[in-house]
Amino acid sequence: MSPTLLSSRHQEAMHRRGDSSRGAEQRGGGNTSRGVRQAPPALGESALARNDPRQYDDLADTWWNPRGPFAMLHWIAEARAALIPPAQRDGQVLLDLACGAGLMAPHAAGKGYTHIGLDITASALAQAREHGVTTLRADVLALPLADESADVVTAGEILEHVTDLPRTIEESARVLKPGGTLVIDTIADTKLGRFIAVTIAERIPGGAPPGIHDPALFVDRKQLVAEYARHGVRLQLRGMRPALPSVIAWRSGRAEKARMVSMRTTAVLFQGIGRKDPA
Repeated sequence: MSPTLLSSRHQEAMHRRGDSSRGAEQRGGGNTSRGVRQAPPALGESALARNDPRQYDDLADTWWNPRGPFAMLHWIAEARAALIPPAQRDGQVLLDLACGAGLMAPHAAGKGYTHIGLDITASALAQAREHGVTTLRADVLALPLADESADVVTAGEILEHVTDLPRTIEESARVLKPGGTLVIDTIADTKLGRFIAVTIAERIPGGAPPGIHDPALFVDRKQLVAEYARHGVRLQLRGMRPALPSVIAWRSGRAEKARMVSMRTTAVLFQGIGRKDPA
């Protein structure tokens, strides 16, 4: 990675340690909900608390299994990449926040960017590197990157995991260049969102692994749009869901994946795309 992309503080830390792989150990600064006490795990859930990032190490061997617990993340990653505009010149940077094992890499490879993936889970980053992603281990609450260093920033399936949403929004907007593109996808803080993403999805094949989400952290859409606007990013939201025929084909073994389609309501799973105001 070019040193010009790194913040001066992180460059100094790298010089002292000689190690760019170390970062914060908790996604969003820990597992404590936004002022909400977590309930103990239900029968059949992991012994770890909800939203504990150590679950990703436990599931490390399943990231690239098209029928494993992260199957839907593959479908969402493809839909996210579809919103990324092609690079306009050589050397442009795509910053993939919470990149996991690099599931977006195959779909972004032809866009022309230098793909930098950031995550806190070392086992996932090792797999992302195998898929052509330049990786950096760090926390989304304190991005070790210089201001206005990325042409595109994606934040896929991470905003519903962070304990400080305004800080995460501020950091993702800070590193985005004026005129740059932001693409996000996350889960809405609604009764329907909690019912579908937790009560239902954690009990069906291809849905969320049990305990991976803390519904107390799901995202308030008005707050999301307002906070990004405060940092100069005008965000447009749209709902999405798996296309039923493709899910049936996937479940029956006739297809390797399902396809995500747009929908009018943003009350469950939704995408956002925005552009940072020019300087």
